[in-house]
Amino acid sequence: MPAGDVFSAASPLLLAFVASLTGGFLATSIGALPVLVLHGLSPRVNNAMLAFAAGVMLAATVFSLLLPSFRLAEGVLGGRVPAALGVVGAMAAGGLLMAAAHRWVPHEHFAKGPEGYQHGRERLTRVWLFVLAITVHNFPEGLSIGVGAASGDASIGLGVTLGIGLQNLPEGLAVAMSLAGLGYGRLHALGIAALTGLVEVVGGMAGAGLLEISQHLLPGALAFAGGTMLFVISDEVIPETHRSGFGDSATAALFVGFGLMFVLDAAL
Repeated sequence: MPAGDVFSAASPLLLAFVASLTGGFLATSIGALPVLVLHGLSPRVNNAMLAFAAGVMLAATVFSLLLPSFRLAEGVLGGRVPAALGVVGAMAAGGLLMAAAHRWVPHEHFAKGPEGYQHGRERLTRVWLFVLAITVHNFPEGLSIGVGAASGDASIGLGVTLGIGLQNLPEGLAVAMSLAGLGYGRLHALGIAALTGLVEVVGGMAGAGLLEISQHLLPGALAFAGGTMLFVISDEVIPETHRSGFGDSATAALFVGFGLMFVLDAAL
């Protein structure tokens, strides 16, 4: 059965579950597997992997979320300018939600250090701060997969799932290697890294549940998900890749990731 028929016939919630499980949990788990044999990654390689992931995320956000949102909004709002304004508004709402989460949810990045509400941060161990950081980071990715999968459009659903799954491969390894570097056993690091992918399943079901209310929300939901993704890319991933002084290789890797996802999206 063609992919388009599968997307139009299957339950949106089931599609979102399968897509977020595949692009989130399975991709992260597979990406983390090399932690069992690798003894460490140089800062240059680690930054390049994360920058590659950022490039893939950026392309998936633009081509599989924002542009489809604009095309759909044109039909709903009756013009290019109103559609563009609607997309920008929904995108800004997604970014503002992520900014609020970063402001009020205590969490910690491996290179960037702790962020979030000071008093909450003082009461939490570093492990739980990391868990919260992964939740803040991965939930928007799952939300994007869920909205794309539940859209009923195979090109949107496959594009978002492929893009986020592809970027979860190096990201899963980076998380697992960071945990191993903090003294966790390799199997333990692999297990925790894999479990972080389950956050995307929760986000995926939330995104699909939003569209279960009404398919008229699809243009706004796509743009909203795109806004959350843009915030993660700009506020978290890209700054992390430039902290160790290897900005040139990180920038090159971002271009490679963006270009690869551009080609893959065009092929879908």
